[in-house]
Order: sequence, then C-alpha cells, then structure tokens
Amino acid sequence: MKEKLLSLFLFFTFPFIFSQTIKGKIVFNNYTIPNVEVINSNSKTLTVSDANGRFSIAAKMNDILVFVAKDYEFKRIVINPSILKDKDLNIELVLKAEELKEVVITKMPSIKLSSDANYEQEILDQYGLEKSTYAPKVIGVNMGTIENGIDFMRIGGMIAGLFKKEKEPKKQTAPMKEFKDLASERLDKRFYLENLKLKEDEIALFLDFCDADPKAKETTKNFNVLGLMDFLLEKNIAFKKLASEKNNLK
Repeated sequence: MKEKLLSLFLFFTFPFIFSQTIKGKIVFNNYTIPNVEVINSNSKTLTVSDANGRFSIAAKMNDILVFVAKDYEFKRIVINPSILKDKDLNIELVLKAEELKEVVITKMPSIKLSSDANYEQEILDQYGLEKSTYAPKVIGVNMGTIENGIDFMRIGGMIAGLFKKEKEPKKQTAPMKEFKDLASERLDKRFYLENLKLKEDEIALFLDFCDADPKAKETTKNFNVLGLMDFLLEKNIAFKKLASEKNNLK
C-alpha cells in the first residue's frame, strides 16, 4: 500500500520537481517579435526567440523567466502549474514609453507604461555589458547555457537587479497645518454654533482648548472629517464642564 501511495505521489509531483521544456511565442499587438532573449534566472540559462517569435527553454516550478528585447520593456514570469501545463505560451511585450512617441497608434489595447523608462533602459544597458563578457553554450537551435568559469555571483547580482522595483521619486510633503486652522477650514461655523452650542465669541477659545490636547496633533496628522468631528464633540463636553465649574466658583 505504501509503495502505491509513493508511486502516486511521484506521479503527481514529478512534473513540478524536474525541469520541463517551456515553449511559446512572443508578440506585441499580435505581431511576433524575433531576437528576444529569454533568461531562466534560476538555472542561469538563456535562449533567443527565432524569426517567428518562438522560443523554448528548460524550467521547473517557481523558476523565473525574464524576457529582454531592445525597444521593449522587460517582462518576467514565475513558472506555476498552469504554465507547466500550457503547451504553447503567448508572451505579450510592451513598447517602451519613449518608443511610443514615434508610433502612430490606430487601434491599440490598453498598455501599462513604466513611470521611469530611462531607469529600465539603464538596467538593460547594464545587462548588455554584462552579457558581452560571456558566450552562451548553445544547445540545439535556441537553448544555451553560460560557460564554466564565469563569475556567477556577479551575473546573478546583475539579473537580480532586473527584478528591483522602480525607484519612486521622493515626494515633497506639504507642511502640516495647525489644528486650529484645519478645524476652522474644514468645518462650517454653524457646526460650532448649532451642533456644539457654542457662542460665537467662544469658538476661538474652544479651539485653543482643543489644541492644548496632544490628541489634536494626532487628529491633524491622520485627518478625516469624521475623526475631527468626534474629537471636537468629545472636547466640547470637557469644555462645557470646565466653563460650568468656573461659573460656580464665581
């Protein structure tokens, strides 16, 4: 019984443990793209798509494939069970933003443009310089592996750089407004007169009272109108109580 279970387990897990040949076609807007470099970043192997945009490369579960071509944004996919079962992948590349300026678009599907095309081009240029230091060992027509004696740590670091997210420019944040200014701008005077039942000459004094509470800065930092109103309603109770005690002392 144990032998049957082991055989059944190996039958289902075999395709995910060992490398398989992944085949597919690389296109842009239904047009095939030749000479696209397909890199398996886990096994350090590569292949190049032929004149019809077709490619084949060995990969296993969770391997990462990177597609690099001149004038196109690089793309990566992670091998999963669905891809392993697919006998013919269809990989869609996207033109880089600067190239789209020179293209007359007649009927174009939605395309996600990079927010920093120059940053991606810099990565591709770096990859081109690194690639020129080794000669791929071609297996068959398209498949190749990196020759022995190459500094794999240096090449691995270069490929890892392809997967880094684009650096977002630092956003300049506007200086945080004072609590009293924010409360006056966001809430109409009627709120203080009708909802809080304050007299008009008490509004400024009430806001000074609220501003003295450390929670006022937190309310300003994490601002939303409902939170501000709740804070003012809570402070109004304490303000009224303080005013009442003051009048009793008189």
